[in-house]
Amino acid sequence: MPIQPLSPQTLPALVTLVLALWPECSFEEEWENYQRLLTARDEICYLAKEGPDYIGFIHLTLRTNYVEGASHSPVAYVEGLYVKPEFQHQGIGRLLMRAGEDWARENKCLEVASDTELDNTESLAFHQKLGFEEANRIVCLIKRL
Repeated sequence: MPIQPLSPQTLPALVTLVLALWPECSFEEEWENYQRLLTARDEICYLAKEGPDYIGFIHLTLRTNYVEGASHSPVAYVEGLYVKPEFQHQGIGRLLMRAGEDWARENKCLEVASDTELDNTESLAFHQKLGFEEANRIVCLIKRL
Protein backbone atom coordinates (compact mmCIF):
# COMPACT_ATOMS: atom_id res chain seq x y z
CA MET A 1 0.00 0.00 0.00
CA PRO A 2 1.49 3.35 -1.01
CA ILE A 3 2.09 5.83 1.81
CA GLN A 4 3.04 9.24 0.49
CA PRO A 5 3.70 12.69 1.93
CA LEU A 6 1.25 15.51 1.42
CA SER A 7 1.61 17.36 -1.88
CA PRO A 8 -0.43 20.09 -3.59
CA GLN A 9 -2.10 17.35 -5.64
CA THR A 10 -3.21 15.39 -2.56
CA LEU A 11 -4.38 18.39 -0.53
CA PRO A 12 -8.07 18.03 -1.52
CA ALA A 13 -8.06 14.35 -0.52
CA LEU A 14 -6.39 15.15 2.80
CA VAL A 15 -8.92 17.84 3.69
CA THR A 16 -11.75 15.43 2.87
CA LEU A 17 -10.23 12.85 5.25
CA VAL A 18 -9.68 15.49 7.94
CA LEU A 19 -13.37 16.43 7.74
CA ALA A 20 -14.34 12.78 8.08
CA LEU A 21 -12.35 12.65 11.33
CA TRP A 22 -13.44 16.08 12.58
CA PRO A 23 -16.81 16.86 10.93
CA GLU A 24 -17.28 19.98 13.05
CA CYS A 25 -14.44 21.68 11.13
CA SER A 26 -14.92 23.75 7.99
CA PHE A 27 -13.43 22.89 4.61
CA GLU A 28 -12.05 26.39 4.10
CA GLU A 29 -10.31 26.53 7.48
CA GLU A 30 -8.77 23.09 7.12
CA TRP A 31 -7.70 23.86 3.55
CA GLU A 32 -5.78 26.89 4.85
CA ASN A 33 -4.29 24.92 7.75
CA TYR A 34 -3.02 22.10 5.59
CA GLN A 35 -1.96 24.30 2.68
CA ARG A 36 0.39 26.03 5.14
CA LEU A 37 1.74 22.62 6.08
CA LEU A 38 3.01 22.11 2.52
CA THR A 39 5.97 24.39 3.30
CA ALA A 40 6.32 23.71 7.04
CA ARG A 41 9.49 22.08 8.30
CA ASP A 42 8.17 21.08 11.72
CA GLU A 43 5.02 19.27 10.50
CA ILE A 44 4.18 16.54 8.04
CA CYS A 45 1.22 14.57 6.75
CA TYR A 46 1.28 11.20 5.08
CA LEU A 47 -1.62 9.71 3.15
CA ALA A 48 -2.46 6.06 2.49
CA LYS A 49 -3.76 5.19 -0.96
CA GLU A 50 -5.76 2.18 -2.08
CA GLY A 51 -6.21 2.10 -5.83
CA PRO A 52 -7.25 5.59 -6.92
CA ASP A 53 -8.59 6.54 -3.46
CA TYR A 54 -6.92 8.06 -0.43
CA ILE A 55 -8.14 6.17 2.61
CA GLY A 56 -6.20 7.48 5.59
CA PHE A 57 -3.75 10.03 6.90
CA ILE A 58 -1.43 10.86 9.76
CA HIS A 59 -0.43 14.40 10.77
CA LEU A 60 2.59 14.93 12.99
CA THR A 61 4.28 17.99 14.44
CA LEU A 62 7.58 18.51 16.21
CA ARG A 63 6.92 19.82 19.70
CA THR A 64 9.66 21.42 21.75
CA ASN A 65 7.42 22.57 24.58
CA TYR A 66 6.18 20.28 27.35
CA VAL A 67 4.69 16.98 26.24
CA GLU A 68 3.01 14.83 28.89
CA GLY A 69 5.17 11.80 29.69
CA ALA A 70 8.07 12.77 27.42
CA SER A 71 11.64 12.92 28.67
CA HIS A 72 13.33 14.28 25.53
CA SER A 73 12.86 17.14 23.10
CA PRO A 74 11.81 17.50 20.39
CA VAL A 75 8.91 15.06 20.45
CA ALA A 76 7.00 13.98 17.36
CA TYR A 77 3.34 14.47 18.19
CA VAL A 78 0.51 12.72 16.39
CA GLU A 79 -2.00 15.51 15.83
CA GLY A 80 -4.36 13.31 13.87
CA LEU A 81 -4.58 9.77 12.53
CA TYR A 82 -7.52 8.48 10.53
CA VAL A 83 -8.35 5.49 8.37
CA LYS A 84 -11.74 5.19 6.67
CA PRO A 85 -13.89 2.73 8.65
CA GLU A 86 -14.11 0.17 5.85
CA PHE A 87 -10.30 -0.04 5.76
CA GLN A 88 -9.67 -0.21 9.51
CA HIS A 89 -8.11 -3.30 11.12
CA GLN A 90 -6.04 -4.03 8.01
CA GLY A 91 -2.70 -2.60 9.16
CA ILE A 92 -3.06 0.76 7.43
CA GLY A 93 -2.88 2.75 10.66
CA ARG A 94 0.28 0.85 11.54
CA LEU A 95 1.82 1.75 8.14
CA LEU A 96 0.93 5.40 8.61
CA MET A 97 2.41 5.38 12.11
CA ARG A 98 5.58 3.73 10.80
CA ALA A 99 5.97 6.53 8.23
CA GLY A 100 5.49 9.06 11.02
CA GLU A 101 8.04 7.33 13.23
CA ASP A 102 10.57 7.32 10.39
CA TRP A 103 10.04 11.07 9.97
CA ALA A 104 10.44 11.51 13.74
CA ARG A 105 13.78 9.69 13.70
CA GLU A 106 14.95 11.81 10.76
CA ASN A 107 14.16 14.85 12.93
CA LYS A 108 16.20 13.58 15.90
CA CYS A 109 13.19 12.59 18.01
CA LEU A 110 13.59 9.84 20.57
CA GLU A 111 9.88 9.71 21.37
CA VAL A 112 6.53 10.00 19.65
CA ALA A 113 3.45 11.08 21.59
CA SER A 114 -0.26 11.13 20.93
CA ASP A 115 -3.56 11.62 22.69
CA THR A 116 -7.11 10.38 22.48
CA GLU A 117 -10.43 11.13 24.12
CA LEU A 118 -10.99 9.28 27.41
CA ASP A 119 -13.92 7.32 26.00
CA ASN A 120 -12.26 6.40 22.68
CA THR A 121 -11.35 2.86 23.71
CA GLU A 122 -10.69 1.76 20.13
CA SER A 123 -8.05 4.47 19.67
CA LEU A 124 -6.49 3.65 23.02
CA ALA A 125 -6.28 -0.04 22.11
CA PHE A 126 -4.73 0.85 18.73
CA HIS A 127 -2.05 2.99 20.38
CA GLN A 128 -1.27 0.34 22.98
CA LYS A 129 -1.00 -2.31 20.26
CA LEU A 130 1.68 -0.14 18.61
CA GLY A 131 3.66 0.15 21.84
CA PHE A 132 2.37 3.42 23.25
CA GLU A 133 2.10 3.59 27.04
CA GLU A 134 -0.45 5.70 28.85
CA ALA A 135 1.28 8.74 30.36
CA ASN A 136 -1.65 10.44 32.08
CA ARG A 137 -5.39 11.04 32.00
CA ILE A 138 -6.73 14.55 32.08
CA VAL A 139 -9.98 16.42 31.92
CA CYS A 140 -9.78 19.76 30.12
CA LEU A 141 -11.74 22.62 31.66
CA ILE A 142 -12.69 26.13 30.59
CA LYS A 143 -14.43 29.04 32.27
CA ARG A 144 -16.07 31.80 30.28
CA LEU A 145 -15.23 35.32 31.47
